Amino acid sequence: MLFVVTAIDKPDSLALRMATREAHFAYARETNVIRIGGPFLDDKGDMAGSLIIFEAENLDAAKTWHANDPYKKAGLFAHSEVRPWKLTFNPIDAKI
Repeated sequence: MLFVVTAIDKPDSLALRMATREAHFAYARETNVIRIGGPFLDDKGDMAGSLIIFEAENLDAAKTWHANDPYKKAGLFAHSEVRPWKLTFNPIDAKI
């Protein structure tokens, strides 16, 4: 089943994001559940949040995956949520 994480970084937290980024990428590689993802950008073009579409067995497993993300553990996000998601339109032929 697919889920989406939407997360908004705390103000002035780019340094924390950058310090935690490699651990976040390592977690993504280790768990191998992300199908597509990337950062939201602020008005200056700096990373300021995340959107991640990933696979999990159920909502509890999805929330656990998100809770274990190094970004979440580091306290990067002012707000984040995990929701079930369904692909209905795929003009870029993403493998999800």
